[in-house]
Amino acid sequence: MARVRKIIENCSAYTRIALSVVLTLLGLLLSTLPNDAQTGRTALVFHIRGIIGPAAVDYLSRGLHMAAERNAPLVIIEMDTPGGLDTSMRDIIRDILASPVPVATYVAPSGARAASAGTYILYASHIAAMAPGTNLGAATPVQIGGGGMPFPGDNEQPKDQDQTSEKKPDGDTAQPQKPGNAMEAKAINDAVAYIRSLAELRGRNIDWAEKAVREAASLPASTALKENVIDIVTPNLDDLLVQANGRTVTAAGNQITLNTSGITLEHVEPDWRTEFLTVITNPNVALILMMIGIYGLIFEFMNPGALFPGTIGAICLLIGLYALAVLPVNLAGLGLILLGLALMAAEAFTPSFGVLGVGGALAFIFGATILVDTDVPGFRLSWPVVGAVALASLALSLLIVRMAIASHKRPVATGAEQMIGAYGEILDWRGNAGHVLAHGERWSAVSGTPLKKGQKVHVAGIQGLVLKVEPYTPENS
Repeated sequence: MARVRKIIENCSAYTRIALSVVLTLLGLLLSTLPNDAQTGRTALVFHIRGIIGPAAVDYLSRGLHMAAERNAPLVIIEMDTPGGLDTSMRDIIRDILASPVPVATYVAPSGARAASAGTYILYASHIAAMAPGTNLGAATPVQIGGGGMPFPGDNEQPKDQDQTSEKKPDGDTAQPQKPGNAMEAKAINDAVAYIRSLAELRGRNIDWAEKAVREAASLPASTALKENVIDIVTPNLDDLLVQANGRTVTAAGNQITLNTSGITLEHVEPDWRTEFLTVITNPNVALILMMIGIYGLIFEFMNPGALFPGTIGAICLLIGLYALAVLPVNLAGLGLILLGLALMAAEAFTPSFGVLGVGGALAFIFGATILVDTDVPGFRLSWPVVGAVALASLALSLLIVRMAIASHKRPVATGAEQMIGAYGEILDWRGNAGHVLAHGERWSAVSGTPLKKGQKVHVAGIQGLVLKVEPYTPENS
């Protein structure tokens, strides 16, 4: 170091500047080179807790791309879910199947579950692992939706399950699911074909996969391992890495032998974007945002130039519409809601004494009841929210009606009619005609009574631009 300093001190000023630039660039270059955490020695851990929806898709999709860019040796999805939307589930599975980085899905902690949509994701993963005391299954589709097909969670079993269910060995409980019509049969057959293809791809139990769909069968972790439904039962992530070491999997068409010895774990929590998507894709929040947006625009149109209501309204309306675009929305329900909003907005501009407002509120309520086409609990509209929004809209409509009725009872305040009953003063008069000062303006006037300059008069009528006046007396005041 001393020799380097001596060499630098003997250099000219320009040489020192050039050397400083070179050293700075070299430092920046070294900082961008892969370090130990970026050379494939760190496994990324992502967490799915709760309903699988658009937010989970965004979170995992960006996470898998991050893992591929960092050349991670493994991605671990720690999961505890009662199910979710069919479209979101399939998007996640597509990303897993296309990932060049092996994916291990781990159902944890103890007491967690991978029900319905979670079972499909577990089957699609390169490594399927569960913690002791967890379960999977109940993957029967229960409804055909416009935007997605929801799956029931474990808490959505039929009420007479205990009386009709068939007890299977090792804790496997099956409840036969008979299609109610041709559309349900198509949905079940499609779901069966899908999970069988995933089981065949990963070399797992195909027959039980079909049973999970047709009979809503469920398995605990220990039995799932015996039945070749999963690959590993482990109490923690460190042991998962030990058991996964040396296994050979196929990722994006390439055979990879996992080397998980000595690698570290990096937990990637959902960022603000995922949290934001989680909030706005709640149908209740989306509905409230749409209402704020509509009324913000109404207030802006009623008070042009206010800017604040229109700006906030436009932002909320666009966010609400985006949220509805990624949810399984029934178009008829959305149409009724928009019709209801339009009718309530029309009440504000064309008062109909409540007809449009009440009709709009009813259309809004009917639309809200069928808006989200899913039985997944996390994506249902809350009746208290629907009722509160409908009551607020109805109250605003009734307020507009009251204001309209009150305005009809008031005396005319503008136009020619408001001159009748006004008072004025004679400016000049000759015979039966002259000029009067009324409301600060000079008017031509006539009268059947002789008048004189400066006399107070009362406007009894108007014809064109000529006032008919009478002398002011206490009786006509």
